[in-house]
This record gives sequence, structure tokens and C-alpha cells, in this order.
Amino acid sequence: MNICIFGAGAIGGYLAARLLRFTDHQVSVVARGEQLQAIQERGLRLLTPSEDFVVRPHAATERAQDLPAQDLVLVTLKAHTQGAAAADIAHLLSGGGSAVFVNNGIPWWWTYGVESGDSAVESLPLLDPDGTLWRQVQPQRVIGCVAYSANAVVEPGVVRHTANNRWVLGEPNGQDTQRLSQVVALMRQAGLQAEASDHIRRVVWSKLLRNAAMNSLCALTRLSVDQLAAVPGMMDLYRALVQEVATIAAMQGYELNAEAEAAKQVPLLGAAIDGTQGARIKPSMLQDIEAGRSIEVEAIVGQVQAMARAGGVVTPVLDAIVPMLRALNLAQGKKSA
Repeated sequence: MNICIFGAGAIGGYLAARLLRFTDHQVSVVARGEQLQAIQERGLRLLTPSEDFVVRPHAATERAQDLPAQDLVLVTLKAHTQGAAAADIAHLLSGGGSAVFVNNGIPWWWTYGVESGDSAVESLPLLDPDGTLWRQVQPQRVIGCVAYSANAVVEPGVVRHTANNRWVLGEPNGQDTQRLSQVVALMRQAGLQAEASDHIRRVVWSKLLRNAAMNSLCALTRLSVDQLAAVPGMMDLYRALVQEVATIAAMQGYELNAEAEAAKQVPLLGAAIDGTQGARIKPSMLQDIEAGRSIEVEAIVGQVQAMARAGGVVTPVLDAIVPMLRALNLAQGKKSA
């Protein structure tokens, strides 16, 4: 197979390294800046608690047009940058391939594959403002993916994996398709703990219980998750956010009472999903803040708030946090300009 990792940062770099190390497929990467230069010159290095190896992609480029049509494209770009890459992703899919979108938060294809009655199904304005992804990539080509995996780019071309290795994939319409089974098998071959779900939106909501609260509070305070847990009152704020997200999910038809209670009772937010502890985990928003990059406000909390308002759900904590994160994002943009 021809496989492209579109966005070889922390998550994308981890996926690329494992696919290159443990499969025989032709794996290429689309990256940019110092990360791309380092991969081109020295290869891609992966550090884990038990591994340290370097791999070289079949091709590493900034221009998707340099690559032929791909059988599979794993899109690991941040949600707010995906629209600008829609034409490039469409080019890579021109031969009829599929795209796995590894998303934090609500994905742009959310309304596809659900019963819509007489209403038109279309992209969500906060996530796909011009409908570019919907028109060019097309939701019928998409497989959703929720990742539980803590990774960071510690220097150009070097990715460190610290905790968790769970990847849940699903078709937007909930069907058990051949392409879904093939992608799950491919990821398992690469040592990734992949599984298929016929309710991928429920999995998205389940992760958002912790992710929306953890990302938001860490970004606003500049504290890692273990440091956050040590601040008096922060756990109360965290639990309130978890409950608000659970209430919105229930309004959308996904009851997550047990999951919400489990999320609230985690004694240390730094504890990894797989039970390991001790790592100073920094959520993606905090990593982006520290690197001077823009953050995924809309996918992780903005669209969640929009759903709450559309359904008449009262969310005082979320309503306070969303404008602060948008303001922080604006400041990040000015800093990097």
C-alpha cells in the first residue's frame, strides 16, 4: 500500500515511525519547517519507555502534490489547520483512497452518516467554515479515529511517546466495512492497540469528558496535568467541566454517566489511561501554547458550546472558558506573526 501521514508532528510522527518500523508498506510523510528538514536529513527518531529507533520515510515533503495518489492517508493535522489542506488531501485521495482523520474533539464530518430527516446534512461552520473539507475531501471517504496516546516532538525529527497506545476507529455511519477492518489490522501490525467501533461519536464524547476540561485548564494556566491537580480548587473546576460536557453529550443522545463519574474521580490527572503514572503529561493545547502555535479551540470546546446553546443546555463554566481560550488564541497569533 501507499500510505501518507499528513502532518508528521507528535501524533503523526509516532504513527509514521511505527508503520515504517513494523510494516513493509511505502509510508510517506507530509511535514514542514524544521521537522521536515530534520526528517529529510536524519530520519525520524522515536523514543518510548522501551524503544529508541530511527526510520526513514519512503518520501518526506512539504508538497502533497509531489506524492502520487495514496491508498490511505492518515490526517494528523490540528483541526483548525485541516481546511487549508483540503485540496492537498483531496489530491492524495484522487485514486479512490480513504482518509483516517485522527481528531481531537468534534470532527468536521460530524453530521455525515446520521439520520437527518428532512434537514440538509452539511459541515459545521465552526469546524469547516467554507465547507472546503466537505466538498473537496468528502465525508464518504473518511474514517474517524480517536487516539489515546501521549506524544511530543522533543526536538526536530524526534518524537517521544510517554503513555497510552489506544486507537479507536469507526465509520461515520457506524457500519463494519472492509476498509475499516483493513486499517485496524494495519495499525495492529505496527504495534498500535487499534480497535473498531460502531459508535465512533460516543467514543469522541467519552474522550471529550476529560480532554475538553484538561486541555482548557492546562492551556489557560500553563500547568501540566499533574501540576494542575495540586492547585486547590482546580479539581472542582475540572469536575464541573466534565459534567457540562456529559450533559451536552446526553442531549445529543449519548448517555455517559458511568464514564463521567470515572473521569471526575481520577485522583491524579497525570495518571495515564493504561494505569502508568509519573509522567508529566502536557495536553496538546499546552504543547501548542508553549511552542507559540495556535490552539484547537473550536473542535475541543467551541463546537461543544455551540451544541449546548442549540439544545438549550446551560453551561456556565464552558461559557467562561471558551472566550478566554479564543482570546488566548488571538494572542498566540499575534506572537507568531
